[in-house]
Amino acid sequence: METFADVNLIVLWAPGGLNRPYKVPKTVTSKRKDYRYFIRRYTSTIEAKDDDERELISLTAQVPFDDRVNQNASLSDLSPRLIENFLREVDSDLADEAPSLEIETLGRQMKIVTGPSESPLPQNIGLLFFNDNPDHFFPVTQIDVIWFPDGAGGDHFEEKIFQGPLGQITRDALNYIQRNYLKETIIKHPDRPQAERFSNFPQAAVEEAVVNAIYHRCYEIREPVEIRITPEDLVVLSFPGPDRSIRMKALSEGKAVSRRYRNRRIGEFLKELNLTEGRSTGISKIIRAMDGNGSPAPEFETDDERSYFLTRLPVHEKAKRGGAQSGPSRAPVEAPVEAPVEAPVEVPVELTQTEAKILSALKSADLGSKDLLQFLGYDQKTGNFKMAIEKLLSAKLIEYTLPEKPNSRLQKYRATKKGGRS
Repeated sequence: METFADVNLIVLWAPGGLNRPYKVPKTVTSKRKDYRYFIRRYTSTIEAKDDDERELISLTAQVPFDDRVNQNASLSDLSPRLIENFLREVDSDLADEAPSLEIETLGRQMKIVTGPSESPLPQNIGLLFFNDNPDHFFPVTQIDVIWFPDGAGGDHFEEKIFQGPLGQITRDALNYIQRNYLKETIIKHPDRPQAERFSNFPQAAVEEAVVNAIYHRCYEIREPVEIRITPEDLVVLSFPGPDRSIRMKALSEGKAVSRRYRNRRIGEFLKELNLTEGRSTGISKIIRAMDGNGSPAPEFETDDERSYFLTRLPVHEKAKRGGAQSGPSRAPVEAPVEAPVEAPVEVPVELTQTEAKILSALKSADLGSKDLLQFLGYDQKTGNFKMAIEKLLSAKLIEYTLPEKPNSRLQKYRATKKGGRS
């Protein structure tokens, strides 16, 4: 009930749904109902005809899930803290303005809020990335990492579940896998100066397989992204499978290009976080990473209904034979007994290869991000690099040279005494 010009009015609010457009009777009082489409033009409601009707019908195309309005949520379900952290991480010019902007204004600029000003609502993409508990809106939005020390058929297993904002749990799961299950073996050969290096599972392949599953899974299906790790392989399972426009033969060869994307907006946000390129390059990267590591070829599987998608990364044969198999890190990995190994960097055993290399470099010099990226052989900041820096800072193994100005262009990193600085 509203009062306008001393007149009491009853206001009926009927927000549009996802099944638009809707037909209504041309004449409500007529016994024989003739249903037509109507549109709002300026201040008048008129019947949609010709071009107007064709344009209206085009709206019947299904709105992608991540771009839909969520009518069970409100703007208060979007976290300003998570949004501001994201903007600063991706070096957005909007980051400095964010604290002074209303959540509606900020959300509209990021295209995570839509609807009329009288009733603005968050879109699913905003809730997936900027709500602390997106599983409240999309049940089983999670990543399950399961370790089977005796193989998939064994009775014993260890499970860790990651829940929370989509970007955060993707990084947390990758960091957990890298820290506990990815091992590098180094073998020195007497007949050549170069040492042989290989991983049980190449890090780049694991990253692409996991991010691909997060990107392309359906968030309306109540199944998690499941990562199963055994001494024989690492398997990533998600639901449903690839689009029917993709042929499995082309997919297995790394030549598939999708004509339709299930979660384009999710891909955009993952791309900004440097977790994916969003250019249908994930499968080809997995194939190249496995080949470059000397591992068996990866395997990709789905069924005729495309109800699931499975990526299997077989363990490196020498890692399996040499005993450097997967498993939670309890002690440094030993190389095969038939050849000596290079002396390992003296860092805590829970550090990944990338973290150990960064810490080793910073023991001898203060370096900025560009220098560290060059040292690691990266062309640009990657999700793995950012996770490594965050982990080392959090563990107080490294520190800023300008702690009062963390975003300064002159900022560098250095090892702390705890990290081994002399």
